[in-house]
Amino acid sequence: MSSSSSQPPELPLKPVPGDWGHFFFGAIRDRLAYFYHEGRDKFFENRIQKHQSTVFRINMPPGPFISSSAQVICLLDAISFPVLFDSSKVEKRDVLDGTFLPSLAYSGGHRVCAYLDPSEPKHTSLKSFFLATLAARHNNFIPLFRTGLSELFNELEAKISSKKEAYFNTLCDTMSFNYVFRLLCDKNPSETRIGSKGPKLVDKWLLCQLAPLGSLGLLPNFLCLIEDLLLRTFTFPFFLVKSDYKKLYDAFSEFGSSVLDEAEKFGIERDEACHNLVFLAGFNAYGGMKVLFPGLIKWVALAGEKLHKRLADEIRTVAKAEGGVSFSALDKMVLTKSVVYEFLRIDPPVPFQYAKAKADLVVQSHDAAFEIKKGEMLFGYQPFATRDPKVFENPEEFVADRFVGDGEKLLKYVYWSNGRETEECTAENKQCAGKNLVMLLCRLLLVELFRRYDTFEVEAGMFMFAASVTFKSLTKASST
Repeated sequence: MSSSSSQPPELPLKPVPGDWGHFFFGAIRDRLAYFYHEGRDKFFENRIQKHQSTVFRINMPPGPFISSSAQVICLLDAISFPVLFDSSKVEKRDVLDGTFLPSLAYSGGHRVCAYLDPSEPKHTSLKSFFLATLAARHNNFIPLFRTGLSELFNELEAKISSKKEAYFNTLCDTMSFNYVFRLLCDKNPSETRIGSKGPKLVDKWLLCQLAPLGSLGLLPNFLCLIEDLLLRTFTFPFFLVKSDYKKLYDAFSEFGSSVLDEAEKFGIERDEACHNLVFLAGFNAYGGMKVLFPGLIKWVALAGEKLHKRLADEIRTVAKAEGGVSFSALDKMVLTKSVVYEFLRIDPPVPFQYAKAKADLVVQSHDAAFEIKKGEMLFGYQPFATRDPKVFENPEEFVADRFVGDGEKLLKYVYWSNGRETEECTAENKQCAGKNLVMLLCRLLLVELFRRYDTFEVEAGMFMFAASVTFKSLTKASST
């Protein structure tokens, strides 16, 4: 079922509940509640209870003075949420970061593909370029990532041996950046002027753009207002990272020349293509991996040793029968695949989606239909849509085999890629260009982990936008 402009007669047509309050003070009220007084999930839960609806009006950060308007209509169930993917009903122009657009100086003065609506001509040419670039490197996906994982696991083992623990995120960031750069530029970044600084260069660039949407989450209550004023009164100026960005741009321009040559065949000017390549590599790919891999490790660790044994048995059995790790072998690891889907369902790496209504329309939830006016901003908090208790049994539990066998029918309600899992990315939609690559890399991470180890233990928390993971132990494989 999906949102429709005509509702079944049994669904009552209702006005959207809730109110935005004063355009300034209402936005500040909701922002403080979201970050500090209630917290993200409680903020949405409390309003669902208050309005007895999964569709309602709220203000979303950052608000004044960064956003011209913080007012959105919130969609928090599996039925209303997919309207955000329907390009015939909504527009995705400049909504990547929600209700504000970071300075275009961060992308060389260009509105990169991520900011474009599919109706804009450049979107099709840029996304076609991205898809062609990935397709041309298909044979490198597995060997390059396995090499990176081997280096990562060696580092983890060494640190656990010497310090009794190993912070995963920093090591994973290095592996992720090196993988993306090697994949796109056929060069190890350590052999370029970037050296080992790639992750830090990108992290600073990302932070300056996304700071208004985050919180350190570590401050005592009396300092929260200070943090709020520092992060959300004005955007961070580009000059803070100008030299860092130039280093990234120059490296991709020099060593990604073969990719940029291809861009010209799609009618894209070389400078614009290079800024898009940096954004694709830094924001979309590396930025996504910063959240993706620690989150996957956290959830699999918390699932416990019984799941670890099941995964190890499946992975080792299939790899042995197939003569190693290949695309064919990965497809036969059904539990491993289901575990990745379940992680992407319960904790999607990009939890927010935004879109503007192109015209007056009606959006359905499970219980009612709601009138949306042209130009109104729609917002979806994905973890609530993909934990919808009317779609998923025990939605708050990590059920490893949820998507095995008949469970595959539920994949149409997994939305992590800015589209349904059952649909394919094309140059004409906004679904993630790396959708299939993300699934592949997540499965490969588990495969290499459980070929090498029987089980592991971590301490997990949250910092800014991602899970924070520290390995406490790694138990070497007793059989291979």
